[in-house]
Formats: sequence, C-alpha cells, structure tokens
Amino acid sequence: MRLAVLKERRASETRVAATPETVRKLVGLGLTVAVEAGAGAQASIPDGDFAAAGAEIAADDSAALAGAGVVLAVQMPEPEQRGKILRGALLLCIAGAYGEPGLVPSVADSGIDVAAMELLPRITRAQSMDVLSSQANLAGYRAVVEAAAAFQRGFPMMMTAAGTVPPARVFVIGAGVAGLQAIATARRLGAIVSATDVRPAAKEEIKSLGASFVGVEDAETAAAQTAGGYAREMSEAFRQKQAELMATTVGKNDIVVCTALVMGRRAPVIVTEPMVAAMKPGSVIVDLAAEAGGNCAATVAGESITTPNGVKILGYRNWPGRIAVAASSLYARNLLTFLTTFWDKEAKAPKLPDTDEIVKGVMLTRGGRVVHAQFLSSQAA
Repeated sequence: MRLAVLKERRASETRVAATPETVRKLVGLGLTVAVEAGAGAQASIPDGDFAAAGAEIAADDSAALAGAGVVLAVQMPEPEQRGKILRGALLLCIAGAYGEPGLVPSVADSGIDVAAMELLPRITRAQSMDVLSSQANLAGYRAVVEAAAAFQRGFPMMMTAAGTVPPARVFVIGAGVAGLQAIATARRLGAIVSATDVRPAAKEEIKSLGASFVGVEDAETAAAQTAGGYAREMSEAFRQKQAELMATTVGKNDIVVCTALVMGRRAPVIVTEPMVAAMKPGSVIVDLAAEAGGNCAATVAGESITTPNGVKILGYRNWPGRIAVAASSLYARNLLTFLTTFWDKEAKAPKLPDTDEIVKGVMLTRGGRVVHAQFLSSQAA
C-alpha cells in the first residue's frame, strides 16, 4: 500500500506529518512512502533525509497522492488537494471539523475516510496518539518563551551591584496541557506564577507546579469538566464572578498567558479591554486562543500589537508551528502510533473496527458518509 505525506499549504503552517524516524517505521510496516518535495523544509527536514529513510520524493501533490491508500497531513488539505485523494483512502489529519461550516459533508461526499485526530477520546489507551496534548504542551512552552522575549525586564529576580531587579509576575489563564506547561516554564525561568481554571481538578495541579491558584469556587465549578477532560461553557452568573476576580488579578501581573478553550466553541473572552487598559506599560499578554476568537478582547488574530497604554499582545496563529521541529516530531509519532495500533500485519493495511472506542471517537467520515455522532446532523442538513 502507498502512503502519501503532503506538504502543508495553509498560512503559518510550518509542521510536517512525518519525520525520517517515522518514515523508517512506516516502511517497516510494508508501506511504500511518498513524501511531497519540500514537505519538511520549514521543520528543518530536507528531502534528502526523507529519501535516506526510505521514502520516495514526489515532485508535487499529484505525484505523491497517485494511488495512495493512506494520506498523512497536519491540517485538512485544501479542496484542490482533496480532489486528488482516492475515494476510500484513509486521511489522518487535524481536520478542523468544528471550524469550517460545510466541511464535514463535503469531505464525506468526496469519499475520503477521515480520522480527525483532534477528536481522539482522552482515555489512557489513546494518550500516545493525542495530538492535541502533544501540540498544546509545546504551545504552552513557546508562549512563555515568546513572552520572555517581548518582556523588557526579565523573569527571575536578579541581584546586582547596581541594584535588584524584581521577578516577573506571570498569570496563566487555563490550566489544561498548554497552561500547565506555561506554568512550569515560567517557574523554571524564575517568575512568580499564579493561575486559574474553572475545572476543580486544576487547583491541585496548579499548586503541584509551585504556582498559586486564583479562582471562583462555587457549586458550578464541580461540573465544569466534561467526561472527556475538556472545560464546559460556564453560565453568565459564573462568568460575571470570574470577570470581577480577573479584573483585580490581571492588573497585578506583568505577563498574562491565555490558554482557555472550549471544544467546538468560540474561546471565552476573559481579559476585557478595560482590564488591558489597567495593565502597566510594558506588560505582555500571550493569547494561545487567538485563532478561536481569543481570550483577550483586544487580541488581533495572527498579529503582535501594542495597545495605546503600552501593553504588548501576542496573538499569533498556530503556536505549535512556532516550534516546528519539535512539534513535527511529536505529531508524526502520534500518527504513527495510531496507524500501527490499527495495522493488520497480514493484509498490510489499516484495520479500523467500528466497535473500537478510539475508532468511534476519531472517525469523522467513512464510506462516503458522516459517521461521527457529533456531526451526523450536518449530513442530514
């Protein structure tokens, strides 16, 4: 069976869905691997490294996809590329299923079997395949590194003959995978760190990393987490309590790292424009939720801006793509693990049982139909 690795075409996407390490293992499964020329260039992987690992270097996407029964990509390929994928082929990617109206039925009509890796259930057995966790971990790290570069004072307390530089105060909003890594990174750099999250389990996780917990604790927080480990959308009354607490907390900090996301919904606005206006000049806000609308009302998606009162707001898109080498390595391993878990050694082809919990959670389209429970209504529409 032929497997194609596509070059990413979307703006700001620097990652690649395979590495020489994973190509060797894919070839070991009995696959013929074709990598589109230049696919790894922005992740510091030259074509020669893929070739040395056993891959064929295809001149373009048409050549890579010709006869391919499995396709690996980071983001959902553009319509032009999807039109070149064989009906019945298995596509592994981050589909962005919630973000683009009409995408799911369109992909079903094309006959592509899509494993939307962002829909992977958060269960123990699937941890090594979890692309959201692997990429969010790196995004949280990168957020703090970018904040440190933008902050003009320094993170640790520094005692010098000329005087003492106080430590930076960092406030992390959202203590999921990205937020916890942001806390850990900021602590390693010497900052005084505090954090908040609506999920009750997050309080102890925050404290375990040496940060202080800031948050509204009431009856609603007990049900603030879904069975899949994601944050629920909270009530207006809760958001009002949270806003009052945030108003006093944000202004006390030098750096605010925003990571709060709700699966399938627009990111909640937590840092309002009045809060930004109350921050000190030179403060930094890093908004990892920029692509989903932003946790900060003043964020401009895809840009770094400075407000009239001198606050820098970093609203870059695709934060994992800003650390492309590591992000590609982890993402490629996630895909490899998924494929090898459901690999039929005798047939030398993927075998995806409909009854498997992971398969049910991740398969978006199959056999020309929408099969994921959360998107069946889009097919009916």
